[in-house]
Amino acid sequence: MTADAFGTMLEPFAENGFQVLPGFLDAAVCRMLDAECEALVAAGGFHPAAIGRAGGRRHDSVVRSDLVSWLDGASHLPGQAAYFERMEALRAEVNRSLYLGLNGFEAHFAIYPPGAFYRRHLDRFRDDDARTLTAVLYLNPGWPADAGGQLQVELDGGSVSVEPEAGTLVLFLSDRFWHQVLPATRPRHSITGWFLRRNAALCW
Repeated sequence: MTADAFGTMLEPFAENGFQVLPGFLDAAVCRMLDAECEALVAAGGFHPAAIGRAGGRRHDSVVRSDLVSWLDGASHLPGQAAYFERMEALRAEVNRSLYLGLNGFEAHFAIYPPGAFYRRHLDRFRDDDARTLTAVLYLNPGWPADAGGQLQVELDGGSVSVEPEAGTLVLFLSDRFWHQVLPATRPRHSITGWFLRRNAALCW
């Protein structure tokens, strides 16, 4: 996608700080990412997600019950390599058009087994303001509307529910929008990423 196309695509985000982008990543790349996710599951590469950071980091199954596996920005696996290339193009365009000064990125696979959830929260830590922009990408093709697992994001005057359909990207300012993940009746796969604004980039 060209820079001009990215710029046009991001016009709603520039106005509101929130946007849902269906078809952000094509189906073939989503299938590769999902296969890489499943391979990590088989290899025991996932662990229960934590809340907080550094010395305050802890597991709390009352708050969240998903499993995560952090990605390596230098991965040569085809799905992850294509994902990071796409996210780098997005970072560059956001910096060019919105002057956010993003200079790093971190991301993990997230698996929500049936019944798993993540209660209402913000994505920025209280003692670290590096996380600036949240980007959630879904990997579930043909997700049924009655399967649950929606992302609910609180907006001014109401809320929006996003179906976790493969290829859809949800983009929002990390410190502004409260959100939660509802329980699903089937496994729900995604990648949660954060564009960072700090002195040293993590992945690039």
